[in-house]
Amino acid sequence: MLNSNVIHEAAGILSAVPYFAGLDAAMLETIARSATRRDFDSGQIIFLEGEVCTGLHIVQEGWLKAVKLSLSGREQVLRFLGPGETFSEISVLAAAPNNPATVIALEPSSVLIVPRDMMIQLLDEHSGLARIIIQNLAGRVMHLVSLVEDLSLRSVEARVARTLLENASGGVLQRRRWATQAEMAARLGTVPDVISRVLRGLVEEGIIQIERREIRILDPQKLEAKAMDSKA
Repeated sequence: MLNSNVIHEAAGILSAVPYFAGLDAAMLETIARSATRRDFDSGQIIFLEGEVCTGLHIVQEGWLKAVKLSLSGREQVLRFLGPGETFSEISVLAAAPNNPATVIALEPSSVLIVPRDMMIQLLDEHSGLARIIIQNLAGRVMHLVSLVEDLSLRSVEARVARTLLENASGGVLQRRRWATQAEMAARLGTVPDVISRVLRGLVEEGIIQIERREIRILDPQKLEAKAMDSKA
């Protein structure tokens, strides 16, 4: 449970989460009092696949990744998670509440955890909350369908091009310290050497420019064409 001097801060964080936007201040404070906050170092595991879910997780600070791990240690990144984003909703609602993936901190991070029992109570009492969660989970399913499509039907070059287009703002993709080619490879279902080769090719074609902390899209039309290519 949170200390009294951070309850107000936690309630403010909860109010910014779409799930809780329709709740009054008293209810937000009640939820905040039931929550716990956990801090994690870079590389630390938040929870492992198969562990029993303790509740809804909300990223307060930092960035995390949700991954599936093979027995050999290779990982497939399912999602990157930043401040204000939630995860473990599926486990909260499932009859067997086990986490379907492993979540790892990419940098020093803080996470709020609303207990599963509290979430079930809120769902019983607030139909609007249930509707928002259903809509959110539908979006997650669509994301996973898109991920399967990318891995199965698109070339690595097309996956890289699509990732750059989807994550750029104003033609610029900011590169966080942890956003290495190895992390990109894990997200796109390949290996770092292939990512390096694809990026180098896009630079040589004058489509992108790579700098230390950002990637600039110089020719968005050509990049969009690359993103549409399917596997041969």
